Amino acid sequence: MARFDLTDFEWSVIEPLLPTKVRGKPRVDDRRVLNGIFWRLRTGAPWADIPARYGPYTTCVNRFNRWRRAGHWARILNAISEAYDGDIQMIDSSSIRVHQHAANGQK
Repeated sequence: MARFDLTDFEWSVIEPLLPTKVRGKPRVDDRRVLNGIFWRLRTGAPWADIPARYGPYTTCVNRFNRWRRAGHWARILNAISEAYDGDIQMIDSSSIRVHQHAANGQK
């Protein structure tokens, strides 16, 4: 398991929310694919650069888009948020220091 892969707890919350309808070919494991999608979103790398351990990158792209159209991502986010019940918080901010005379914008 890689450093940022889904934990067993996270997987137990997410797994019931994913579609189970079997299509033509045998499916690549959903957990592997999700870890690949999260790897790509975290790194910002091109889809084609997803490591092979997560399955074919085309599978990751297709499932990401299919699940997006079906609204699964919102359900996953809500379920994980409720499961952690405020135990995890993420803060993201940016600040830019400016010279004290530049702060009020007058020339």
